[in-house]
Amino acid sequence: MEHWAGILVLVLLFTFIVGMFALVFTVSARGRKRDALVEEEYAQLPRVAADRGWTYEGRVQGRIDQYCGVRPFPSRGSNLRAWHYTTGEFRGRSFTYFEYRSMNVASGADAGERKQPTIESVFIVTAPGSGPFVQMLRPRILDTLFDRRATMRLGVPEFDQDFRVVTDDEEFVRDALSHTVVPYLLTEAPSEKSPLQLCGNELFTWYRGTLSPRAVDEKLNYLCDVLDRVPAESWTTV
Repeated sequence: MEHWAGILVLVLLFTFIVGMFALVFTVSARGRKRDALVEEEYAQLPRVAADRGWTYEGRVQGRIDQYCGVRPFPSRGSNLRAWHYTTGEFRGRSFTYFEYRSMNVASGADAGERKQPTIESVFIVTAPGSGPFVQMLRPRILDTLFDRRATMRLGVPEFDQDFRVVTDDEEFVRDALSHTVVPYLLTEAPSEKSPLQLCGNELFTWYRGTLSPRAVDEKLNYLCDVLDRVPAESWTTV
């Protein structure tokens, strides 16, 4: 009996070791494939800009300092860097998009100190006029814990569940956005649900992840669709 028990232990140990090697190989292969795809998409970005008459710069410094204090940027800073910084005109509106990378330090007994960048792909389109500060954010656990700002509810259960609205002007949100933008977010763009932020005369959206040519059209169209639905008179009354 002890002999067979010993054999069983050896078989289980061998199976475990083989399984671990297979897991490491699979994860490594997927990582290499993902990295190759990202590099391929990065290589396409300057070509997309050139084909459309846009201005592309691989990396800039200090151009996005003005956005400190609003999502997804730090509360303060200077000489912030942006990657794949692109400007131009889309559907008759000026735009800017880029990657913003912040560095998080992950420490551990085995890993030591290891810097891991958090990448946010940001898209900004110029509005026809200035508006009040408005954020329509996706609810997150961290917001519940650390963001103590008052939020407004529009009384639309589906929307109130999917977004947190933070604003300096609730009247603008109810008059200019509730009857036009909110229905669009709930019906015509149900899968989008990307955060929105109006600051001055610029409308932002962003997502966590690397920039891709596919996302460029998706996000710029998304912002333009939202702006198309804001009544023209709303901008002149702010």
